[in-house]
Amino acid sequence: MRLLILLLLLPVGLWAQKPIIFDSDMGPDYDDVGAITLLHAYADSGYVRILATMASTRYPGVAGVMSVFNTYFGRPSIPIGLPGGDGLVLRDWQHWSDSLLARYPHASVSVDAVSLYRRVLSSQADSSVTVVTVGFLTNLADLLKSDSSGLVRRKVRLLVCMAGRFPSGYEFNVMKDAGASAYVFSHWPSPIIFSGFEIGEKILVGLPLIHDRAIHGDPVQDVFRISIPLAAEDSLGRKSWDETAVLVAVRGYAPYYRLQYGRIAVAADGKDIWEDSNTPTSQAHLVEAVPPAVVQGVINKAIMHLPGQGRRPSFP
Repeated sequence: MRLLILLLLLPVGLWAQKPIIFDSDMGPDYDDVGAITLLHAYADSGYVRILATMASTRYPGVAGVMSVFNTYFGRPSIPIGLPGGDGLVLRDWQHWSDSLLARYPHASVSVDAVSLYRRVLSSQADSSVTVVTVGFLTNLADLLKSDSSGLVRRKVRLLVCMAGRFPSGYEFNVMKDAGASAYVFSHWPSPIIFSGFEIGEKILVGLPLIHDRAIHGDPVQDVFRISIPLAAEDSLGRKSWDETAVLVAVRGYAPYYRLQYGRIAVAADGKDIWEDSNTPTSQAHLVEAVPPAVVQGVINKAIMHLPGQGRRPSFP
């Protein structure tokens, strides 16, 4: 078992065309936009195949917002899932989502997230799928509760979560649906890598993107251009929590990070608490191995990726 876990957590570059399911709250923050852009950029580069994009919030138009990016990057047929009736309804306060829906082509077709997870996973090879979640754990908790046949255990090789504040604290994705978070972290059958609040907090991106006058008609640039001026804390760029999870899910944690093994627990009030382990376990959180500016450079280049740029990106 120890050898299997170590092999699963090796840098992802050892695998080609990794099948990935992306699960995001797509707002209220806009690092989700950077994250889905990274994912499409890596798909253009031949690293991944995007199986589905899931929303973990139910605000009106969220399926359309996801469709804007899937359509812009030339993949309008990627299916979109929405959580069940009890899903959270949270959206951006800067109104970038409204702006995108008014300006860019999109569809609003979506299906139930659990049904879509089950359909997509059933069609994939065993131990092949990476799930990257950068929002609430609502969909994954519902999936596990529906999974009497062990589908998740058979099909998913790795879960990468932007979740938690290590070694302990309150983090938005965990605490907003604390019950779902606790259930997933205690029942998920595959290895989990957490990219914590403290990782993305130091990585500020978006200024090169919004100041590039050669880019026109780009929904990614529009979101950062609308949002960055509205908050003084974003004057040097927006914090990159969600993008780090996609980076690790696709390209692996090395050389940017090392892993601290252990186990997470979630208190009733949503606080997460981490217990270190000196030996490999099925859960690990990222620890910086290079200065945050290194990853910042990678992400700044990646979110400037445009459709049709081919299979040789200017970022790792």
